Amino acid sequence: MNAMAEFLRIRRGRIGPADVGLPIGPRARRIPGLRREELAALAGVSVDYYTRIEQGRETAPSDSVLDALARALRLTDDEHTHLLTLADRAAGRTPRRRPADPQPARPGLRLLLESVRPSPAYVLSEVNDVLAANPEGLALMPGLGDWPPGQRNTIRYTFLHPSARTLFADWDRVARNSVAHLHTAELTAPEPTAALVAELSAASGEFAALWRRYEVWVKRGGETAFRHPVIGPVTLANDVLSTAGDGQRMLVYQAAPGTAEHDALVLLAMATEDVGTA
Repeated sequence: MNAMAEFLRIRRGRIGPADVGLPIGPRARRIPGLRREELAALAGVSVDYYTRIEQGRETAPSDSVLDALARALRLTDDEHTHLLTLADRAAGRTPRRRPADPQPARPGLRLLLESVRPSPAYVLSEVNDVLAANPEGLALMPGLGDWPPGQRNTIRYTFLHPSARTLFADWDRVARNSVAHLHTAELTAPEPTAALVAELSAASGEFAALWRRYEVWVKRGGETAFRHPVIGPVTLANDVLSTAGDGQRMLVYQAAPGTAEHDALVLLAMATEDVGTA
């Protein structure tokens, strides 16, 4: 067993089902921690493939697989970097530095997040990483705020979060728009795009099929229909504001004052009174 395989095995034994929201079940477990099939499901890989990694028979898993395992195991940034280093050694590669994380949202955009409340708003990277969001933004997409900040991405949410298919009244259209936008990001952000595409292709057959269609368009605004658990059915206009140079964009969902939709946003804001901007 190589060091990468041993590290994964030990960390799998240190995280329990309750830590990742899985039911414990009525019977006592014979082994501590997650089962291989549970970790594989959380990471979006097959049980056979993960077993080969943990047994040392697969020594060159892709970065996207390693990133998915790191998220499933709740690894810290230092632990994640260590896993990538162990993988390089197992594959006989020269250890490389982990790619830099997305740049934080600029202060001016963070201020705008507060200024547009109660409109839900997000600062996004070129591949839709959520760099910041106001409380209404997190509340509009249930469960997004439960993910670690580095995992929050609206395209990942659309395809992998269990709430998304219920939340988006026209999930198919939202999914197609998301993939079409990601194709445009290939030119300006090739590395983060490739990593996200590899992750989602492994975890979602629907994403993989849409990616192969190669539809391309830039999202500039429109309307999105929601079936929200707190404010009910609501259709909101959305606008995307681009900034110069750094690729950061601001996505705002809004409604005209005096409308039922605006009243729904006020209700959403009231439900998030004690939440700050993330």
